[in-house]
Amino acid sequence: MNNTVVIGVFLVLFAIFIALGFWASRFRKGDLSEIGEWALAGRRLGAYLAWFLVGADLYTAYTFIAIPESIFLHGAIYYFAVPYVGIAFAVAIITMPRLWKISKDKDYVTAVDMVHDKFNSQTLAILIAITGIIAELPYIALQIYGMQAVLTVMIGQATSYDATLITELSLVLAFIILAAFTFTSGLRGATITALMKDGIIIVTVVVAIIAIPIYIGGFGNAMTAFAAGIIHPVHAPVTGTGDLSPLLFNGFISLSIMSALALYLYPHAINGVYSVDSTKKLRLSTAMLPIYGVGLALLALLGILAYSSPSAMALISKYGAVTVVPSLLYAEFPDWFVGIAFLGIFIGGLVPASIMAISQANLMVRNVIKPFRPKMDGKTEARMAKWFSVIFKFIALGFIFLIPATFALGLQLVGGIIVLQTLPSIYLAMYTKRLEKWSVGIGWAIGLVLGTYMLYAANFVQHTYASISTVLFDFTAPSWVTFLYIGFVALLANVVISVVGSLIVNAVRGQSKTVKA
Repeated sequence: MNNTVVIGVFLVLFAIFIALGFWASRFRKGDLSEIGEWALAGRRLGAYLAWFLVGADLYTAYTFIAIPESIFLHGAIYYFAVPYVGIAFAVAIITMPRLWKISKDKDYVTAVDMVHDKFNSQTLAILIAITGIIAELPYIALQIYGMQAVLTVMIGQATSYDATLITELSLVLAFIILAAFTFTSGLRGATITALMKDGIIIVTVVVAIIAIPIYIGGFGNAMTAFAAGIIHPVHAPVTGTGDLSPLLFNGFISLSIMSALALYLYPHAINGVYSVDSTKKLRLSTAMLPIYGVGLALLALLGILAYSSPSAMALISKYGAVTVVPSLLYAEFPDWFVGIAFLGIFIGGLVPASIMAISQANLMVRNVIKPFRPKMDGKTEARMAKWFSVIFKFIALGFIFLIPATFALGLQLVGGIIVLQTLPSIYLAMYTKRLEKWSVGIGWAIGLVLGTYMLYAANFVQHTYASISTVLFDFTAPSWVTFLYIGFVALLANVVISVVGSLIVNAVRGQSKTVKA
């Protein structure tokens, strides 16, 4: 392997990526000093551009780093991501056109704008906005871990010295560049660079899933090697290897369904939805998103295929399981293709991070700061949002210096537990006017407190199985329950309190009106 060629191809393509990011400010020109133009691309994206943009939201380091790594380490339980994305697109096709229409009619920039109007509560709106901002941070951190995995293999193989410092400096430089073109181009920059990113990733997936099985002698060999060599065999009876253990059926189902409900509650996903110019085009772009789900299913298999490649296993042993996909690509493909694939994975972290930071900035300015500065005009909103998008990127960057990469997927699932607690105030509020603000607020608080307690108990008290304890709670005392995703339990408590509390309050108010009459 000629590492000079790998790095050279990577840098040339990265330069093109940067140029596209800055050029995008001229695409479908608008006044980027206005929040709607900078953050939502003027709400003028068509079906196909929206497909690429929302695909960039979803086809992230979660897809090509965290899921293959987790399957490589722990087996079948982490294949939950495949049914999850299928369910998520069904949720989106039902809910997002309605949210788009409500928001378009009222000129909302964030879903929390709707929360404020629906409940006539500034306090509840601020709490939901802060929840969305916090939930995005581990998701951005996951993108950074994916980028770090690529740099670790690429730089580590190019030098005999410790590549840690070079890798970290490279990440900081990449985020400075990302911050610069996001500041300049806003969502337009993310949209145009998503075209490049998705194109490279799609080609990489297709080539990898065809070529690697041929190189290693087929999927049968890979499954045999996987079952024999899974890194933590002590967990194999629990998590399952090729087959899912019955003990985790409920965990698998709850992870799939709750992750699907959470996906379009994330501010970055809603931001992408708001950028489309009509519900017809939104439905079309959403209907095409299962293509990305097929890609996820194929990419997940790379966590299994790695076991049949001795060269890849040597690299994984050297750099860690988080490098499963980069190590496999490096071991099995020529240098020029490795450079292309590495760039695709690297910018596959940068583009979603850009969209996520934009959505956080929108919430911070529009729904946390503006209530205290009601006379703020659109240009001031946009200027502040640009700077907050920079700040949030570098806050998330700090995660790599604090939390080991092995917790990357766990971090994202923790974000899911957090963002699920906004479901009553967003999803349910779209379909009924009978939810009461205090009940929804108390439900939100109970859901977060319960989720936090269960996370603590699962990780520091139960210690049932290290591979799955991050987000699954052990309910094996009643054996029919077994493990459940903490997000499900917390959301259930939240919804029950929100709905029952609203029914009680509305009934009391109704009786009060009757008595007065």
